[in-house]
Amino acid sequence: MSFFSRLSQGLSKSRDSLAALFPGKAKEIISDSEWQDIEDGLIMADCGAQLAMDVIKKAKKSKQPMQTLKDSMQQTLNIEQPIQEAKPFVLLVAGVNGTGKTTTIGKLANMYAAQGKKVLIGAADTFRAAAVEQLEVWVKRAGADIVKQAEGSDPASVAFDTISRGIAKNYDVIIIDTAGRVQTDTSLMNELAKVYRVMGKALDGCPHEVWHVVDGGTGQNAVVQVEKFREIIHTTGLIVTKLDGTGKGGVVLQLCDKFKLPVRYIGVGETLEDLMPFDATAYIDSLLPQPKQDDA
Repeated sequence: MSFFSRLSQGLSKSRDSLAALFPGKAKEIISDSEWQDIEDGLIMADCGAQLAMDVIKKAKKSKQPMQTLKDSMQQTLNIEQPIQEAKPFVLLVAGVNGTGKTTTIGKLANMYAAQGKKVLIGAADTFRAAAVEQLEVWVKRAGADIVKQAEGSDPASVAFDTISRGIAKNYDVIIIDTAGRVQTDTSLMNELAKVYRVMGKALDGCPHEVWHVVDGGTGQNAVVQVEKFREIIHTTGLIVTKLDGTGKGGVVLQLCDKFKLPVRYIGVGETLEDLMPFDATAYIDSLLPQPKQDDA
């Protein structure tokens, strides 16, 4: 399947939930009741109430309302923040349990390895033996290497050792996997802050990027998570997963609008190819139902 086909299929539940509320045919004049339906649909798709009201207010004033609506939503997603370049490139990946964080790290490792880069993973989720075992499977599949310590070891120590080994062995990419955190648990979040600080001691300027993995189906909870994590680890980008299983695909818009953080990748399935670089145009084209043209 092509990039667009996989994305379109992954967002089909969200698109179908909006389709019944959008005008059935392309037209320039939309009634107030139809605008209300569109606004309700965007809110129910988790675009966020304020953003939904703002883009519709702008679209109402346009001679091409639906195109303006689409353009406004796309503009919300277009956040230009280039990824830092460094060797080794050190990436910290965080998120709560159940978001697909470990799987996502495996897919990232596979992606970098396919580019011919030498990849090292630090298994800093030391509280769950199953987490390390799962990560090892993905690392082996990607042809990458892993640094791990005994269960219950200090996660910051794992991060430090991984970066030190990555420098000594001339790795191109170093990815640190952190334990799944509940943003309301102060002690766990403090430990995550320690991992972040120690990484900077291992190599000045690290981590170069901090990507937060969120489950696209969790709606407002994802928004709360991003807010809390950003305070602790200075998030630089988002990865939104599990968009294929939800009708709430609009949450990506809400996250971008609220935090002005770029979405680096989105997950729309379980295969390696289903972690895709984020493309705002393709995303909006796949999210919004296409209006039917009037019969000739």
